[in-house]
This record gives sequence, C-alpha cells and structure tokens, in this order.
Amino acid sequence: MIIVSWNVWEWLAPCLDSVRGALGALKGEIILVDNASTDGTPERVREAFPEVHLLVNSVNRGFPAANNQGMAVARGRYFFLLNPDTRVLDRAIESLVAFAEEHPEAGVIGPQLLNPDGTVQSSRRRFPTFWTALFESTWWQPYAPRRILRRYYVLDRSDEEIQEVDWVTGAAMLVRREAVERVGPMDEGFFMYAEELDWCRRMRAAGWRVFYYPRAKVIHYGGRSSDQVPAVQHLAFQRSKVRYFRKHHGRIAAAALRWFLIGQYLWQILVEGSKAALGHKRAMRWKRVRIYAQVVQGLLVDQ
Repeated sequence: MIIVSWNVWEWLAPCLDSVRGALGALKGEIILVDNASTDGTPERVREAFPEVHLLVNSVNRGFPAANNQGMAVARGRYFFLLNPDTRVLDRAIESLVAFAEEHPEAGVIGPQLLNPDGTVQSSRRRFPTFWTALFESTWWQPYAPRRILRRYYVLDRSDEEIQEVDWVTGAAMLVRREAVERVGPMDEGFFMYAEELDWCRRMRAAGWRVFYYPRAKVIHYGGRSSDQVPAVQHLAFQRSKVRYFRKHHGRIAAAALRWFLIGQYLWQILVEGSKAALGHKRAMRWKRVRIYAQVVQGLLVDQ
C-alpha cells in the first residue's frame, strides 16, 4: 500500500487506522511518502505507526512522482494507491486482491468511493472528449448538454454493477505490478490531477483491463491537501487537463483547450472584480480575482 501525504495528519491518522483492518488476512506493507509536510507528519507517523515504511521528501515532488517513489521500493505483487483523506471499510483491500486474482487481465481495479454521508461518489469514467473538457469542472458545466457529462460520468450504468471502465479516479486504486512493469509508472510530467487518467489509458492501450469493483468500499473526504492552496489547485488541474490533451489528442486540441480555459478565467476575473467594485463581499471577491489571475498567468506559460 502506498499513501502520499502533504500536511494532512488529522486525516492521515484515521486513514492508517482503517488500513490495518482492511488488509484482512493479507500480509501487506504500508509505505508512506511524505511530500515535505510542515505539520509534523513524519514525526507523528514514526511515533504512532512504527510499522509504516516512511519516505520523507525535502520538497513537494507532486502526486505521481511520490507514488512512483513508493512503488520503486514496494515488494508486493499489487500496489494499492490510496489518498490520505480516505477511510477504507471492512476488508476492502482483501476483496480487491481476490478479484484481481480471479481476473489476471485486470491491470487496475477501483473500489466504490463513498461520500462521508454514505452516498456514492462518482469515481468511474469514460475517456474525455474535447467537448467533455470544455464543460467538465468549468463554469460552463451546469449548461453542458446532458448526454455529454452523462456519458463521461458513466451515469447510464448502475453504481452497484461490477464493470469494465475506461478509467477510475486515483483516490483509491489497486494496480498490478506486472502491468506497471510493462506499461511504466505514472507520468511525472503531471504534478497532480489527470495522472490516473493518463495511466489507465496507457494500460488499456497495452491490453490491460480497468475495472470498477463496488463490493470494496472506501470513504473519500476529498481535497484535503489541494484545498490548502486554491491557486495551485486550479492551475494544476487545468494544466493537467491541457497536458493530457496534448499527449493523447495533439497540440492543436491542447492549444484550443488552453485558450478556452484562459478566456474563462479572464471572464471570471471581470465578473468578480465588478462585484468587488460594487461593494459586494469585497474581501472574498478580490481573493478570487488574485487566484484566477495566478491561474491565467500560469496557463499562459506553454507546458
């Protein structure tokens, strides 16, 4: 098991507690890669969880690079990549491994993710199209044609159905070592976001299958690291989206997407600045303007 942390000790501790029970009868190692936390995470882990194999980075290397670092020292036949803001239920890891053993063609298996209130959290996807990228996680999403996002989020299939999918989100995923050895590790050109999308696409291109397995369940609280730095979060998400499209759809599609996103942020700067000038929640509006301006500046630099 590999967990990457950055200043999330209050979430990491219960996550590690849950992992102990979720392994069931399996003999597994827990590898924690800490990306230069300043909240005392390494010291606290050494004291409270001495069985954890701890790797401490002096700088934040990003999510894919840190996961690759963990996989490089892991010894098992499977890697279970897990976000620290999760709680693994029952014997979910044992269940995922059992499914993988029955399906040797499976390169990646994602459990069912749950929101803290117990409702199902969307975690399985079809590969995005250019139209998906224009709407998904942008201010235009509420106006997207229903069929575009319904298809992308696989809303035409039951949440409780074991199914093959294009990709699963990276909050929790079981990955076969043999598949990684053939396909390669995560692309470290992504800092965070879209790395699991790219990885699953490469897996499928190499002949491996990706499954959603809802009998294994993981609660995902979501965004506890990235929410600490909203400008970095926005920029990393949009840069990753552009990088993915450049890699798999070509430079023209990536350039068109990048300028569309820049235009959206410029429009939001105008909207938020106008509201601030009129005296409506000025502190909040100007904070948003500063965040969006940083994102535009970052997107203007061609990656």
